[in-house]
Amino acid sequence: MSFKLDLLLRENIKNLHPYSSARDEFDGEGSVMLDANENAFGSPLSQPFNRYPDPLQLAVKQKLSGIKGVAVDQIFLGNGSDEAIDLLFRAFCRPGLDNIILLPPTYGMYEVSAHINDVAIRKVNLTTDYQLDIDAIAAAIDAHTKMIFICSPNNPTGNSIRRQDIETILVNFDGIVVLDEAYINYSKQSSFLPSLHEFPNLVILQTLSKAWGLAALRLGMAFASQEIIQVFNKIKPPYNINQATQSYALEALERIDTVNEWIRETVGERTLLVEQLQLIPQVEHITPSDANFVLVRLQQARALYNYLVSKGIIVRDRSSVTLCEGALRMTVGTPAENQTLLSQIKEFYT
Repeated sequence: MSFKLDLLLRENIKNLHPYSSARDEFDGEGSVMLDANENAFGSPLSQPFNRYPDPLQLAVKQKLSGIKGVAVDQIFLGNGSDEAIDLLFRAFCRPGLDNIILLPPTYGMYEVSAHINDVAIRKVNLTTDYQLDIDAIAAAIDAHTKMIFICSPNNPTGNSIRRQDIETILVNFDGIVVLDEAYINYSKQSSFLPSLHEFPNLVILQTLSKAWGLAALRLGMAFASQEIIQVFNKIKPPYNINQATQSYALEALERIDTVNEWIRETVGERTLLVEQLQLIPQVEHITPSDANFVLVRLQQARALYNYLVSKGIIVRDRSSVTLCEGALRMTVGTPAENQTLLSQIKEFYT
């Protein structure tokens, strides 16, 4: 691999002079804050939201650094992982010229963001057991291929991608490899975070929306080399993470024991859900899952989906997605929710 970040960056990003917010222009702590044209009298809320938030979210990053084992300057926080995905396109892909590789079935936001940024897509389907087709990926790469997106555990299939195959891509591809680990907390496979120093072209996406139960806060994480994180910080909006989100995130990150217990319960419920689904004759296949959901291929998938909706039970119909024909994606719920789901599936087939 001959990875050179400078060769990947768009020229306009190299030459960009980022916006400098008031809070970027001094060091230390201020006591009389008259630099940012804020309302000095406070806010009408119970919290002091009249001041702009830390533009680099250092308190949250310092807490995450201890939990994740990653240096502060290798962490980017975004408005969901979607912000980091969009910044990757804006930093590395020239509209109308460059392309990326997607590996369907996979998370749909990669494709949406590519279209928004006018970046061509090359699709290389996963194999029938939802693993990487290494030879086909290699054949799809050309001089204008800037990024490859790999989701592991994969959404919507739930399985983990073989680690050796991911490493093969990392070693042999000169562009950016984006590894989306949104569901890594539920996986038997270890995160690639400890390997960041080995792969300068690796960007890892994680989130507080799943295992941490903070979907409403929209706080995503990207981990990469210091140089790539500097690029993110250069082009992001100055105050992209609001103070309420930073405050609630700090509170949540103090409760890691609670989160770990939820993870154990979810994995246990996933096992029970799969065991019960396998007893239903109309269930044809369940993809082994390392996520907090299962992809289930069953008879009359669309009709079952509509029936469940009529009962107020909402799952995800993936039956029209490549390699997911006839399948529904079912999130692992509470024990009571899972039993309700199972009873209604049985009722439908009765």
